[in-house]
Amino acid sequence: MAADQVSGASPTPDTFEDVPVTKDRPERRTTNSPFGGLNQTRADFRRTPHSPSEAQLKRSAGGREFDQKEKRPREPFKALKMQRALSAIPYERRNSIRQRISEVESFNDFNLLPIVKEAVTTQALAGLVDVLPTPVQRLAIPALLGAMKRTLASDGRKEMEQTLIAAETGSGKTLAYLLPIIDAMKRIEAIDAEEETRRKAAEEIKKKDNTVFELEAPPLSNAPHPTTGRPRVIVLVPTSELVTQVGSVAKNLSHKIKFRSALISSAYSGKVIRNRLFTPTGVDLLVCTPHLLASVAESDPNILSRVTHLVIDEADSLLDRSFAPSTSAIIDKATPSLRQLILCSATIPRSLDNFLRNRFPDMRRLVTPNLHAIPRRVQLGVVDVDKDPYRGNKNLACADTIWSIGKQAAEHIMTHTPGREQTERIDIKRILVFVNEREKTEEVAEFLNSKGIDSIALNRDTPEQRHQETLGAFTSSDPETVEITSPPKQEAMGPNYSPTKIAGRPVPKRHLPNTKVLVTTDLGSRGIDTLA
Repeated sequence: MAADQVSGASPTPDTFEDVPVTKDRPERRTTNSPFGGLNQTRADFRRTPHSPSEAQLKRSAGGREFDQKEKRPREPFKALKMQRALSAIPYERRNSIRQRISEVESFNDFNLLPIVKEAVTTQALAGLVDVLPTPVQRLAIPALLGAMKRTLASDGRKEMEQTLIAAETGSGKTLAYLLPIIDAMKRIEAIDAEEETRRKAAEEIKKKDNTVFELEAPPLSNAPHPTTGRPRVIVLVPTSELVTQVGSVAKNLSHKIKFRSALISSAYSGKVIRNRLFTPTGVDLLVCTPHLLASVAESDPNILSRVTHLVIDEADSLLDRSFAPSTSAIIDKATPSLRQLILCSATIPRSLDNFLRNRFPDMRRLVTPNLHAIPRRVQLGVVDVDKDPYRGNKNLACADTIWSIGKQAAEHIMTHTPGREQTERIDIKRILVFVNEREKTEEVAEFLNSKGIDSIALNRDTPEQRHQETLGAFTSSDPETVEITSPPKQEAMGPNYSPTKIAGRPVPKRHLPNTKVLVTTDLGSRGIDTLA
């Protein structure tokens, strides 16, 4: 039969030809199934097989390595991938900004009140020889002064001025927004004083015209101050530590400029917060956290009825998912009386960029030339913890890196005394280690201490007194030295000698005496001075 002839024949490769599959014909079945060869009129067994999948290759290789035609490129380090999340700034704009800030040389070039200029040198920057404005101050102070003058000239008919100040951490953003705001506040006070004088003069004239039979109402002895619980300026910061930091700068300026400032946070009791807000003498400038202020505004909405200047410091944190509801509620309630809205940030993430374009499309942006750039004096290094000898142990990689920094940075002043112990005086180096979880701070600090590195953990659960002591030790500009007593060489004391005391206290066998480490979360990253 024909079927037997076809099945029994052994045709040459040229006997049968592949029939191309056209779009009109249905797709042919695969022949690798048990019934794939039934009901076929042509022996189409030379069809090109489908390319095997990655899983099939792994099964066929038996777990051995196999070559792939296309390998995915290796992702860069996470520290470098973070740069993708930042908004790009063109170099042309950076060059134009450098040209603008080069035109300002001192604080006297700013159109500030004389008493404000004097407070900068005597209070805010007391003790410094060359008092020069930083790049962000040269850029932001003239811009904010001009915006506030336009607002004052409009008699409240113009919409509020919206400004974003973006500069690297520690570049002086606090003074960049405090000085123009305080200057505007004092100018508004002068205008209000003139209006009050005219009002009183008009009342005196009206009293003279009154008849002698009309009686004058006695003055109210218990009338509250106009600014009691109704500040003119509010500065929002994310943490209680920043409340203390910004509040201290404002308090120093108030000694000379004469205005009333208050700071409230979760670190204070409810009685202290109430006394500071509703003091009989009133409040002009308030520094606080958004959650606390939002809760106070719910019970007393009048606290935001007189706000003319609102500053959102660390805007990249206060406008994220955790703080955004409280911050947005404060902005909405203060908008009717608000003249100036200022946002400050050390970075402009793409999330913040998109939020500002949707919520505040007309916001003016003031950025420094070095924004999103690593300072030249900062050395950047990347440690691959997946390689030997760490093998994924990040704590071990951290300890090894700190040991390398401490040994290389140590400067020893040696004093040799024949026949006695050897004395060394070593400069103490302070190192910050950042982790992404508060529970991780204790773990990393304990591991570093076990490796002979003096380490302490700082997070939101740390007591307030220890907060202040720890941050004070790390933010002090005075250099620290430690005097240690080390024994003579080990050969002279025998092969089994091991040191037991350094600086008068027991230590591990290996100890790094010239280094102090603070392990913290982003709680300690706010307000680091990179220009001092």
